[in-house]
Amino acid sequence: MKPIADLIIINANELLTLSGNSSRPRTNKQMDDLGIIPNGSLAISKDKIIACGNSDDVIKEVSKTPHTVEIDASDKVVMPGFIDCHTHLVFAGSRENEFEQRIKGASYLDILKSGGGIFNTVRATRAAGKEELIKKSLKHLDTMLKFGTTTIEAKSGYGLTIEDESKQLQVMKELNKIHPIDIIPTFLVHVTPPEFNSREDYIDFVINDMLPKMRGMAEFCDIFCEHNVFNLDQSRQVLAAAEKQGFKLKIHADQLTDTGGAQLAAKLHATSAGHLDHISIEGIDAMANSKTIAVLLPGASFFLGSDTYAPASEMISKGIAVALSTDFNPGSCPTESMQIILTLACIKMKMSPAQAINAATINAAHAINRADIIGSLEVGKRADIIILDVPNYKCIPYHFGVNLVYNVVKKGKIVIGKRIT
Repeated sequence: MKPIADLIIINANELLTLSGNSSRPRTNKQMDDLGIIPNGSLAISKDKIIACGNSDDVIKEVSKTPHTVEIDASDKVVMPGFIDCHTHLVFAGSRENEFEQRIKGASYLDILKSGGGIFNTVRATRAAGKEELIKKSLKHLDTMLKFGTTTIEAKSGYGLTIEDESKQLQVMKELNKIHPIDIIPTFLVHVTPPEFNSREDYIDFVINDMLPKMRGMAEFCDIFCEHNVFNLDQSRQVLAAAEKQGFKLKIHADQLTDTGGAQLAAKLHATSAGHLDHISIEGIDAMANSKTIAVLLPGASFFLGSDTYAPASEMISKGIAVALSTDFNPGSCPTESMQIILTLACIKMKMSPAQAINAATINAAHAINRADIIGSLEVGKRADIIILDVPNYKCIPYHFGVNLVYNVVKKGKIVIGKRIT
């Protein structure tokens, strides 16, 4: 008996399946392959894909009922939903004044040293109640969804106390209940708060007091390893302690200077290392010999006015698994759009459109340990799908500055766009 389809997407000009890499990320020349099926189709039952292939074949494989919804994707691209694997979703306040300061010559670290930057957001987030944070975060999630993002990772790090870090993580838990986008929570050790006398004292507090309280609230632990923030040894201490507490590991590495963070990520078998704008040759070699995903964030370099971007092409040629993300946050990259990130990856890091799409889907899924259920369009995987109003995949980064999304399907349900029966 044929399975019954609740939703069928037919006649896609290009169906980008990205199939075959659920167990390991795409590297090297694999990143040039999108698994394209011309005149492609998908059939969905409940929240799972039950058929994928040529439109004529898929129609033969499944049964329809009067309740089956059908979307005609003629002249369009169908692909997995974007996975934004490095964001700072939950915060209060805004930092447009610092944007103007940077235009006039102030650096990101100058602003941070003067008590602004992250500390501005910390003060606002500490003062905000959970309802305020939920309301603000929902608006950002709505925008992400409209632009085709179906799963995100979200970091805390704007509380810096047990109470306020817990508040951020509790907000993420509530958002997971009420919004279609899935949120993977990370506890981020971001900066040393002003009420501590030294970074060493705060590191001790994080290890002995915060990590035990964050256990069960966050899946990952991350730390900002950077000059004048947390050094290599402090980062190692925190991540080693976090691993003993059961956290999976992430690290902000080599964003503003070469700190050796990439080598530390590889040594600790971190799931991912983010930024890597100033990664060294030694760092590239270390990551190439590890399973750590390089999460590149060109939006942050662009918004900070930096001329330095992660060497994506070199990383890919050395066999590093590369992912892309927005780094959505109020200070260094206030955009919710993965589409513009693909454009920046192509222009500023010389990634091909195919490489950028792989990095924003299946490899991004590996960066949050979810590639077994999302990131590609294959039978048995979750039906997180976007339909883009472009004739081919190269138009996605090419036609920039607008929203190309026609439909978003999340867990088999149309959440953005028209229902067409």
